[in-house]
Amino acid sequence: MKTDRPVMDITEHRVLKFRPRTSAQQLRDAGHKSRYLGGGSVTNDLSQFEQKADEPDDYRHRMLANAVAIAFTAVLTAVGIWLAVKIGDLRNTQDCVLMGRRDCGHISAPRS
Repeated sequence: MKTDRPVMDITEHRVLKFRPRTSAQQLRDAGHKSRYLGGGSVTNDLSQFEQKADEPDDYRHRMLANAVAIAFTAVLTAVGIWLAVKIGDLRNTQDCVLMGRRDCGHISAPRS
């Protein structure tokens, strides 16, 4: 009986030597990061987002932004559910037509 494992030759195996990073490598990496972070260190860049202790909290603006975010999420969820229902109806109608049936369309008659 044959095995599915590939045959490995002893000459294919290698041991890789890992060298510790040097300070030149760390400086080059720090310069590379600073280009993406806007030039300064990480702690200096995050200080621009801190709120000052003497600044009052803008409660009205924060609650308005939260309300807009909740409304947007609700509308997005409603549209997603509506789209899923419509795609399901379309798939059912398409399956009906592909089976060769003739009564696949939904006819809505007004009440008399």
